[in-house]
Amino acid sequence: MSTAHHITFTDWLHDSQRAHGTLPANLIQTLMVTAEACRRIGAAIGQGALAGVLGAAGSENVQGEDQKKLDVIANDILLQLHSDGSHLAGMASEEMDDPFPVPHPGSSDAYLLLFDPLDGSSNIDINAPVGTIFSVLPAPAGCDARDASVFLQPGSAQVAAGYAIYGPSTQLIITLGHGVHAFTLDRYSGELILTQEHLALPAQTQEFAINMSNQRFWEAPVQTYVTDLLAGKTGPRAKDFNMRWVAAMVADVHRLLSRGGVFLYPLDSKMASKGGKLRLMYEANPMAWLVEQAGGQASTGHQRILDIMPTGLHQRVPVMLGARDEITELTRLHSA
Repeated sequence: MSTAHHITFTDWLHDSQRAHGTLPANLIQTLMVTAEACRRIGAAIGQGALAGVLGAAGSENVQGEDQKKLDVIANDILLQLHSDGSHLAGMASEEMDDPFPVPHPGSSDAYLLLFDPLDGSSNIDINAPVGTIFSVLPAPAGCDARDASVFLQPGSAQVAAGYAIYGPSTQLIITLGHGVHAFTLDRYSGELILTQEHLALPAQTQEFAINMSNQRFWEAPVQTYVTDLLAGKTGPRAKDFNMRWVAAMVADVHRLLSRGGVFLYPLDSKMASKGGKLRLMYEANPMAWLVEQAGGQASTGHQRILDIMPTGLHQRVPVMLGARDEITELTRLHSA
């Protein structure tokens, strides 16, 4: 993993355009506006109680989950900034029932943006890490972005994906299909600066992230897998494993991209009727592509996540992603 300094996100995008020749102007604009939105969301989160943005919003999202004030603020920032241009045909958010067509849709090379505006928002009031996850898809020619079906493309169709994490520092992690790269916000200049290139995820690990409180609801393959990990050196895996759980997907995935590991939110009997916990379009697809671009794997246990053909804008799926050897073992157990 190499480290670069003083290359801004804007400069990096233009360098990538020259290097790969696959970044149309509307895609560059989409990513620059998204980065600016993340800067503003990070600033709002940083104000916390001083700005009166903590606590519940008194509303529910499409999934029936209680919204935090910052869920709504983050969603509005993304909608407002992207509505000012013609680089998008439309947007879809985890926080909204239906797609949001932009007022002045772009030309035939416009894009579709999907996002979870504030992942892990239950962590806001305890000052723990949260983030923004985004996915960019090509817009079909002449599409009507009011129609949710235009967004229903497999994760393999993504042209860009990433997340911002708002922790001790604000970072933007992104892939355009040529590796995974990390930018850190310089709070003095306001610029996102390239700080890591080509993040690599080791094939093996001794660290896993899962919500153990759901253990009694898991299917047999995951029960077997985690039991083997917990057995440590005296068990079938013959090594000790550590467990970590931040309760924000963006933070748990950031940890594994930083130092290896696996992140699991498997199917359980509580969520079986819904298909899983995490949303395919807003969480699973962008994170799966990032993990694969870093050398890992991402699966439902039965299928590569990026191969799933979506059936609904808010479709949920089981998610298992991270170190290649561990995901291979999990898929073996699911097929046994």
